[in-house]
Amino acid sequence: MLKHVFLSFAVFLHLSVYSQSFKSGQLKNQRVKTAYSEKWETLKAEMTKQKINKDNFELFIRVFKQDKTTEVWLKSQGEKEYKLFKTYSICSSSGELGPKRHQGDGQVPEGAYSVSVFNPYSNYYLSLGVSYPNQSDKIIGKTNPGGDIMIHGNCVTIGCIPLTDKYIKEVYVLAVEARNSGQQTIPVHIFPTRMNDKGMKYLAENFTEKKSLLDFWNNLKPVYDYFELHKQVPKVSIDKQGKYNVVK
Repeated sequence: MLKHVFLSFAVFLHLSVYSQSFKSGQLKNQRVKTAYSEKWETLKAEMTKQKINKDNFELFIRVFKQDKTTEVWLKSQGEKEYKLFKTYSICSSSGELGPKRHQGDGQVPEGAYSVSVFNPYSNYYLSLGVSYPNQSDKIIGKTNPGGDIMIHGNCVTIGCIPLTDKYIKEVYVLAVEARNSGQQTIPVHIFPTRMNDKGMKYLAENFTEKKSLLDFWNNLKPVYDYFELHKQVPKVSIDKQGKYNVVK
């Protein structure tokens, strides 16, 4: 995993709002100011075109490892369904298809996560922490599952999701705005591939001897299917075996 700089005074890096807005705290950093000055007006115009409330919206991030794509979905607060806002290419990758199970395996995680950290002081320009390891990872994984998985700038990675500096500015600004609008949890779902019929056939044909992987993917598929059907982020629970369950 790539290591990132976290400062002890970073109350604004974690998901908390005190006497001032989350956004105003983030804007104390020059990189965030630059991202806003370069990207925010264009992003607002694009949201207006897609009839998304630029002043009050929610964000969902979806990653597909095989496609090397990161999708950004938005919806105005009060609306039920998300709309696909933008798709970004992942410019570099490490590991292979399959979840991350221990420190140093070079894997990008797979599963249901959320944004855990906002880091404007990252070694990779700006970064959003992914809440790996989740409870499933802790149950199924090794003694030391690792951590510090980020969506970040630059174009290097060992287990993270790099979008380049140009595009992390956009994703970071959208995340700050969503958080500042009151979205306490910004979900991040990471899949090996699109888990439609074509994708599942590919996995079944290419990982025939890895039953544990296929079992894991079959368990993760309902999380993908729910969003595909409803354009709503499913509520997910994790049982004692580390399996995902979509809460109906």
